[in-house]
Amino acid sequence: MNDPIKQNFFEAQDVLNKFISDGKNFQLIAKAGVLMVKALREGCKVISCGNGGSMCDAMHFAEELSGRFRDDRKALAAVSISDPSHISCVGNDYGYDKVFSRYLEALGSKGDILLAISSSGNSANVINAINSAKTKGMMVVGLTGKDGGKMASLCDVEIRAPYSSYADRAQEIHIKVIHALIHYIELNID
Repeated sequence: MNDPIKQNFFEAQDVLNKFISDGKNFQLIAKAGVLMVKALREGCKVISCGNGGSMCDAMHFAEELSGRFRDDRKALAAVSISDPSHISCVGNDYGYDKVFSRYLEALGSKGDILLAISSSGNSANVINAINSAKTKGMMVVGLTGKDGGKMASLCDVEIRAPYSSYADRAQEIHIKVIHALIHYIELNID
């Protein structure tokens, strides 16, 4: 095909079809949703993190829960690790690999959930965040891609986008998973 614009849509459709064809993915999304609803019902929070486009997805996830997605409901305790002053402070003083883990050391609590997003599954700062969350007694839901990377074995629930050569295809699956999770939470929260 000579039309790169059209090709983008066909590639995205192919990756989405691969994701849909594996019923296990829907079970994993539901499992993650159950964990998040339970945490929110118990007065805990969901903290999300990621780099670049994944940070944008982490922010979008949190604001849809603390704000509103489809229907009016109570505000839900969700926050993304995206404060530029925190990130620049920790990056300067401890290194970029600690920007998420340091935040969790300060604000993560037992019973909270970490939504860790990395299209490669190998982002050092996200892996450090997972380790910090585990130390705090938090459960971890991971959104990954490719082969799941180092994150695959560290997450309580790993939802993996089908293999693709570039991060954009994984990110397109991640945002669909995020919307499905938010919708699940909205439908099941008291």
